[in-house]
Amino acid sequence: MNLRIGLVFICALLVFSSCKYFNREDKADAIAVAYDKYLYKSDIQGVVPLGTSPADSLEIVSQYINNWVRRQVILHQAENNLAEDQKDFNAQLETYRNSLIVFEYESELIRQKLDTVVSEDEIQKFYDANPQNFQLRENIVKVNYVKIPQANANSVPAKKASVYLKSGKPQDIEKLDELCQSSMLTCRIDSENWVLFNDLQQEVPLNVDDQESFLRNRKYYETNDSLFVYLIKFSDYKMKETLSPLSLEIENIRNIIINRRKLELINRMEQEVFQKALENKEFEIF
Repeated sequence: MNLRIGLVFICALLVFSSCKYFNREDKADAIAVAYDKYLYKSDIQGVVPLGTSPADSLEIVSQYINNWVRRQVILHQAENNLAEDQKDFNAQLETYRNSLIVFEYESELIRQKLDTVVSEDEIQKFYDANPQNFQLRENIVKVNYVKIPQANANSVPAKKASVYLKSGKPQDIEKLDELCQSSMLTCRIDSENWVLFNDLQQEVPLNVDDQESFLRNRKYYETNDSLFVYLIKFSDYKMKETLSPLSLEIENIRNIIINRRKLELINRMEQEVFQKALENKEFEIF
C-alpha cells in the first residue's frame, strides 16, 4: 500500500467508523507522527461536519492532517533555534490565566447584580451636568420631503403636496401623508427626529458645499435628478460643534451610566473582599 492509498484508507476509516473505535490513544491508534508528537484518531473527531459528502470528508481530514504536520515541523524548528529563556512563557501564561479568572468572576458578578435600568431623570441629569461631552460633530436637521416622478411633476397631487409641505401645519402634514399613500408620490414625514445632513444628501440630490449657509437661508428647497423632483422642507437645524440634542444622546448616556455602575460594582466588590481578607488576616506583607 503506497502512501496516498494509505492516507485515503485512514481518512475513510476516520469518517465512517463509529465512536467506539476512538477510545484507545496508544501509538497503534496514531495516524501521523512528527518527531515525538502523535496525532490520534480521537483528535479528528468533530472535524468533519455532519452531512458532508465522502469526497469532501476525505479532503477535510487530509487537510487537517497536513496542517498538523506543518505546525509540528515549524514548532520543532522554533524550539531548536530559541534559547531556553526565550521559550519560558510560564510568567506570561500565569498572568494571562489570572486575568481570565478575574474577568470571568467580574462578568458573573455583573450578570447577577448589575442594575441596568436607567431612568429618564438620570439621563436628563447626566446630560445637563455634562454639556461639554455632547458636542455635535456634524450638522443635523429635522426635515420632511416629497419625491415626485418627473412624469407627474405638474400633476394635481404634486401641486397639493407642495402646498401641504410648505404649510407645515399638523393637519396639512396629515393630508400630505394621506396624499402620498394614495398617489405616485413618496414622502419622508418625520419632523420630530433629527437626521445628519450628510445622510440626507444620500437620499436626495443636495449638492451643497457650504451647509451652514444653506441651512441658515432656506426653509424650503426644490431640486431634481433625471428621474424625480424633490420638495424639501426643513423645520429645524443645528450646526456642528453646538450642543447635541438629548434625543440623539439617550443611548450613549444610558451606556455611560451603566458602564459607570459596572466600575462601581467591581470596585466595591474588590474593596469588600480585600477588607474581609484583611480582617481575617488571610495575607501578610513583610
